[in-house]
Amino acid sequence: MNVYDFDNTIYKGDSTTDFFLYSLRKHRGIIKLLPGIIAGFVKFYIFKKGTKTQFKQRIMYFVRYIDYDKDIASFWDKKAGNIKAFYLEQQKDDDVIISASPYFVIEPVCRKLGIKHIICSPVNKKSGEYYGENCHGKEKVVRFFEEYPQGEIDKFYSDSYSDTPLAEIAKEAYMIKGQKISPWKFK
Repeated sequence: MNVYDFDNTIYKGDSTTDFFLYSLRKHRGIIKLLPGIIAGFVKFYIFKKGTKTQFKQRIMYFVRYIDYDKDIASFWDKKAGNIKAFYLEQQKDDDVIISASPYFVIEPVCRKLGIKHIICSPVNKKSGEYYGENCHGKEKVVRFFEEYPQGEIDKFYSDSYSDTPLAEIAKEAYMIKGQKISPWKFK
């Protein structure tokens, strides 16, 4: 099976950020969350306090201000064209998408594309609360083997060296920068 990261790998951009900004334009009440998001950013990235999951959960609270079913459908109507051509040309039935983005953000477009195997961060689409760890770095390997205990990755694709733990267990690994695909350079 081939395994792909989602954001900036097969999707041009960061889908969660794009959905947040899309939602902010449609639902002005979200602006009330910006001071807390900025404070969370400073706390996590500058003072190195808390976890990435806690920081991301603070951002995800925006879903309390939206009409999820309506908004996610109209978002993907506009953004599905951001799926990169290289992926569409080589897509296979047993592909696995593994992403730090919330499942509820990327599942609708994956369903449209016929992607059946999705592993993402577990986030409640109504409250924005995480009910598990952010699916990032080593956690991706944990989650992969929970889902596929005997799984073998033929080819792995990502835009970020934070995914090195998955690249290390793949037979082949590739770095994506825009439309350019290069062999993974292990450090």
